[in-house]
Amino acid sequence: MAKYLVTGGAGFIGSHIVEELVKKGESVRVLDNLETGKESNIAPFLTKIEFIKGDIRDAEMCKNVCSGVDYVLHQAALGSVPRSIDDPKTTNDVNITGTLNMLIASRDSKTKRFVFASSSSVYGDSPALPKVETMPPNPLSPYALSKYAGETYAILFCKLYGLETVALRYFNVYGPRQDPDSQYAAVIPRFVSTLVSGKRPVIYGDGNQTRDFTYVGSAVLANLLACEASSVACGRTYNIAGGRKVSINDLFYSIRTLVAKERKEAGRIDPVYDPPRPGDVRESLADISQAEKFLKHSGAVEIREGLSRTIDYYFNVSTP
Repeated sequence: MAKYLVTGGAGFIGSHIVEELVKKGESVRVLDNLETGKESNIAPFLTKIEFIKGDIRDAEMCKNVCSGVDYVLHQAALGSVPRSIDDPKTTNDVNITGTLNMLIASRDSKTKRFVFASSSSVYGDSPALPKVETMPPNPLSPYALSKYAGETYAILFCKLYGLETVALRYFNVYGPRQDPDSQYAAVIPRFVSTLVSGKRPVIYGDGNQTRDFTYVGSAVLANLLACEASSVACGRTYNIAGGRKVSINDLFYSIRTLVAKERKEAGRIDPVYDPPRPGDVRESLADISQAEKFLKHSGAVEIREGLSRTIDYYFNVSTP
């Protein structure tokens, strides 16, 4: 039995990783300050894991939680492009300084492997598609810059200190447990919750901008495969995505159709269009061949199936 540390393990993606590790019978330690994560996300498995409330900005805390750990799955971060634009310092402190703290602690604790959750936002608005890991980064927000800094640090620690690191660039992860009530809610839970409440969702821009959406189960699988992969896979960055671009308009109408199966009145709701948000990219589509080659990751879930699972979850737990 291996010992796993999941930072941000009470968050959206982190809690799904924790759940899968528990199912596999692994030993799991979770570090989360619960500022954006929720203890309710891991409540079903609290008796089977070690939960520590703490902050990755605390270097001593990072040192303590890494003791005796085989694998670190570093999901802890302050997400959201708009939030990072509003408050770049906190984003820097959590996502860059916090990640450096975790890398140092992992190195000093002789951790076998460190998996870093990065983001497709590092590519910026380059018109070239699909996005390939060798493209020059062009971050458009403090959040994107912080993720690029984190993955660069991870790769450096592999080269300089021999700490085996893998960086995963997530593309628009969605699924059950994603918070629809946050001020910075991602587009899919925001669309679902707004339609369910009978209100008109907001689309920023003309809606023709595209995203490559990734079901959360695929992100979980990528993390586990990153731990198991050959050492040849280390010191690299990988796109984790569905490999298909979907416009925000098409996404909205797909969600509306699915929600309308339960709430007929939702089928008559149209979106409101507001000006584009600063830092948002126009188009996104991932080349996932490197993840397939080095991580053996081919677990993409077709978006309509992923949306169906997600909407079922919200109806089961979030609606009267």
